[in-house]
Amino acid sequence: GTARESSPFINNAEMDRANMYEGKNMALFEEEMDSNPMVSSLLNKLANYTNLTQGVVEHEADEDSKRKEVKVPRMGTFIGVYLPCLQNILGVILFLRLTWIVGTAGVLESFIIVFMCCACTMLTAISMSAIATNGVVPAGGSYYMISRSLGPEFGGAVGLCFYLGTTFAGAMYILGTIEILLTYISPSAAIFKAESAADEAEAMLNNMRVYGTCIIILMAIVVFVGVKYVNKLALVFLACVILSIIAIYAGVIKTAFDPPDFPICLLGNRTLSKRSFDVCAKFTESNNETKTTTLWSLFCDSSLLNATCDDYFSLNNVTEIQGIPGIMSGVLSDNLWSTYSEKGSIVEKKAQSSVAASEETKMGELPYVFTDIMTYFTMLVGIYFPSVTGIMAGSNRSGDLKDAQKSIPTGTILAISTTSFIYLSCIVLFGACIEGVILRDKFGEAVNGNLVVGTLAWPSPWVIVIGSFFSTCGAGLQSLTGAPRLLQAIARDGIVPFIQVFGHGKANGEPTWALLLTAGICEIGILIASLDSVAPILSMFFLMCYMFVNLACAVQTLLRTPNWRPRFKYYHWTLSFLGMSLCLALMFICSWYYALIAMLIAGCIYKYIEYRG
Repeated sequence: GTARESSPFINNAEMDRANMYEGKNMALFEEEMDSNPMVSSLLNKLANYTNLTQGVVEHEADEDSKRKEVKVPRMGTFIGVYLPCLQNILGVILFLRLTWIVGTAGVLESFIIVFMCCACTMLTAISMSAIATNGVVPAGGSYYMISRSLGPEFGGAVGLCFYLGTTFAGAMYILGTIEILLTYISPSAAIFKAESAADEAEAMLNNMRVYGTCIIILMAIVVFVGVKYVNKLALVFLACVILSIIAIYAGVIKTAFDPPDFPICLLGNRTLSKRSFDVCAKFTESNNETKTTTLWSLFCDSSLLNATCDDYFSLNNVTEIQGIPGIMSGVLSDNLWSTYSEKGSIVEKKAQSSVAASEETKMGELPYVFTDIMTYFTMLVGIYFPSVTGIMAGSNRSGDLKDAQKSIPTGTILAISTTSFIYLSCIVLFGACIEGVILRDKFGEAVNGNLVVGTLAWPSPWVIVIGSFFSTCGAGLQSLTGAPRLLQAIARDGIVPFIQVFGHGKANGEPTWALLLTAGICEIGILIASLDSVAPILSMFFLMCYMFVNLACAVQTLLRTPNWRPRFKYYHWTLSFLGMSLCLALMFICSWYYALIAMLIAGCIYKYIEYRG
């Protein structure tokens, strides 16, 4: 095919001259220049940005009647690996639970929690990099990469753990979406209304179940009809996440010289929930006569000044403090240490003095802010861990990368460093800016039912509320598109016979049966209905998955397997071993009984695949 061989004469001077000009772009008009200007080529790549597993776009392109050969633009590290990873790692926990974790565990302990989790994913990413630089990276995403490198037993066990993790992640994202919708965007949309304060939690769970089931049916239909629509929105969801985070940082900078005005009402040292009253005082003076406020009638049996009142109410004063004193106020020193509590205890300000009263019976009816679950260190680890998962997203489109062996390690490790920095800095900044009682107030009842992170954000709380709503929505959709394809790939490999039925799909390869199973498992997560109960289950599966990856890498190096020759510079088997031990430790820290069940399941899968041979 070269020009020189087609010429009848060997030493043709004309030909040499033609070769000299070859690729010099001298044509007046060419379809596609090799060197596009930087800006336009970046915009073009961003427009093609996708966060889906391989095989999705291919099937979609197959459906289109125009069967023209499409030259896929090969993706670089930034668009192909770094952004998908960033988008999958930053998720619902950052917006909905991080402030509460900081308030409950204190800045120091939350720092330890986040550092452990980030170290765990970083070590796993190093093992993943070793896999990515071992031979040719096969197209088809992380499952193919792992199973072709580590053998079918590890591949199948990792694959199924990863599948279950992704599916439950979908459930968690959907629960997060509904929580944002019903708590912060429109509380009036709730179907079940609570009669009294005591029934509130139960009503909320039922709302979650009904709305969650509707949303999962809706999402399953969207995924079934066509993934290209999900794909078009990937960039929008990514922009939402990034804008929200910028808004948080901007808000922190603003608190230094002009803190926002969110007054909290305290009675003695107990925080009051502002949902049922507006004036923070026992009585008001107007025209020389003293009138009692709404707050008075909540604590007393009548609105008269001589009414019999609650003991604690009579003995203590009502005070108002700033919810967000700002980064210069030195509130950090109050928030350094942990404040764990029982379920149903009142959120109290530590430094404030108060007069103790005889304990009254009808605590639940009074407008205090209560804690909704019992908190302790290990539980918080289980709730936090899902927010560092998502490191496999970069290898999802392994076949579309220009240079997968360079891009996957660089992109993944950079993304983990970025997100770790975001999380660690957010912890310190939240502790330094926000009053402890608001941090511990999970649903922002003391600040008129605002999202706690939202109160800190700069232009207005709505930036974060809307941003987090869309990003959790998008993440849920992506879990529902990714998981069925993963299951289909495992089923098609035929290593676990009883799931082979899920390998079949529509004529163009869309995994219909796998989608149904995924939606079914997701529904289990939604019927659990509490984000704090679903998160530890999810942590288990992801930790299992990461543990197997690390274990396999370490074992292969120690056994000196002939087909295991990773060329990744910074890989050493001790890192894999450390990563494996950390995963195991985190599993047992989260909840030891879940860990035992999960290991039993994974061990069974491994032995079963080995036995089927």
